[in-house]
Amino acid sequence: MKRLIVYILCLCALLSAPVRAQSILRDAETERFLRDITDPLLLAAGLEPSSITIFLIGDSSINAFAANGRYIGVHSGMILANDNVNELIGVLAHETCHIACQHSLRTRGAAQNAGITSILSMVLGAAAIAAGGGDAGIGLISAGQQAAQRQFLAYSRGQESEADIAGARYLEAVGISPAGLISFFDKLRDQEILAQIRQDPYVRSHPINRTRILQLQDALERSPHKDKPPDVILSERFERIQAKLFGYVSDPVQTLRTYPVSDISIAARYARVYGYHKALEWDLALEEADALIAAEPENPYFHEIKGQILFENGKVREALPVLERAVELAPNQPLIITALGQALVSTEDEDMMARAQPVLEEATRLDRGNTFAWFNLAKTYSWQGKEAHANLATAERFYAAGYAGRAAHHARMAVEAFDRGSPEWLRAQDILAAAGPVLQQQRGRRRR
Repeated sequence: MKRLIVYILCLCALLSAPVRAQSILRDAETERFLRDITDPLLLAAGLEPSSITIFLIGDSSINAFAANGRYIGVHSGMILANDNVNELIGVLAHETCHIACQHSLRTRGAAQNAGITSILSMVLGAAAIAAGGGDAGIGLISAGQQAAQRQFLAYSRGQESEADIAGARYLEAVGISPAGLISFFDKLRDQEILAQIRQDPYVRSHPINRTRILQLQDALERSPHKDKPPDVILSERFERIQAKLFGYVSDPVQTLRTYPVSDISIAARYARVYGYHKALEWDLALEEADALIAAEPENPYFHEIKGQILFENGKVREALPVLERAVELAPNQPLIITALGQALVSTEDEDMMARAQPVLEEATRLDRGNTFAWFNLAKTYSWQGKEAHANLATAERFYAAGYAGRAAHHARMAVEAFDRGSPEWLRAQDILAAAGPVLQQQRGRRRR
């Protein structure tokens, strides 16, 4: 949870109430976990997992949603509210149907009558993503979803019922009991009687009623997996994700109250690592990180958090071998690779800069929307006097973030510097071509 990208969305003039700033949390372990529990559901629904983006939003409200037929967003509050991993999987199965059943297309007419708030936010988000602004577009979509929920129910009750039944079918296909989805819905039933302002967003966008729960219970009775408990390995991973998330978002005092030092489980130590880190208790955080590594020496995420603690405490040279070990254990995790690249760049040493270049090039190859990796890669190029490459990397950074004007500016400088027809020249031309229509749309919106 070490990288927090905050998107402040200036849509207040369009809303009857201001939209709260949204944040997207990037964490290698959490993203891997969400993919591992969602991809089987997507396959069961006939979808290609690589075409669906799943992201975690730093928001304490209990919410999850599907948007634009390509995105599933999960609030941090949803993960913390689930009593077991099957509740979260059940919610994701339900949201999977909203994509597979093409509900966003079927509700377009209703959205047109619901006011410009939801429409504009979705259009802006889709435009940003289409132009390559992944993170910025997702931020727009997630905030727009929350704003729209204050004005109308995103899906009809009929579509919600369809998502329930289809979700139960997907769960059966992957060998998971629908009991988790039922228990989650049952917990939210009491919120139906609350005023909307006090309800969790999930209740407002997914109307819960007794009929739907009974329908799911019928599906449960027919399921061959109805008495099957949650998977032990997934449950352990989920408890760790919950603990580290709790330690990251909560006050350190609350973290220590919930996970006291007398609790020496992996999950409790994980929570305390983040709690101590947040409280700037570096020595205590490192003690917990070392205990985690001693328990599981081959766990890359334990090495990652230790390396991050050392780095943020100014012990960059000590952090390097720890982060290198994390990359060795997880060679395909772009966020961990980026952390190593950042540490190398921060030394401002010529040899380290040369080492950082291929590391960050690999991070951007694996995750082209990783703006932080592009930023550090541009620094390595600039440090080595490769200004054309630095401009291209900066253009990629702004392109990924959805800033078409800045992306075009740096892409033009790259075009002028690279040999015509070279791979770098062609990529800069691609960015210019993609940024042009977005710039025209932005100018048109400003004029309007």
